[in-house]
Amino acid sequence: MDLLEYGSHLVKGEAVTRVKPFICTMPLRLEDGWNNIQLNLTDLTRRAYGTNYVETLRVQVHANCRLRRIYFSDRLYSEEELPPEFKLYLPIQKV
Repeated sequence: MDLLEYGSHLVKGEAVTRVKPFICTMPLRLEDGWNNIQLNLTDLTRRAYGTNYVETLRVQVHANCRLRRIYFSDRLYSEEELPPEFKLYLPIQKV
């Protein structure tokens, strides 16, 4: 059995999505301050490579990123369903 390893890169400043045999790069737009990024790996793998998502073997984060948490879930949860330690509390803006 052949095992193919695919990868995805989110790149700030990219204009288009590029799919190559073993890597897919996609544009990423971030706002000022903290951002909540959610990736549907099942859909991403199906669209980019026409195959089913099985597992993630490695997550690589470069040193110039500040992260609070990375986690995997079986489905998308609403903000109300998340435990307090997983919520992103934004600062209150005074009027």
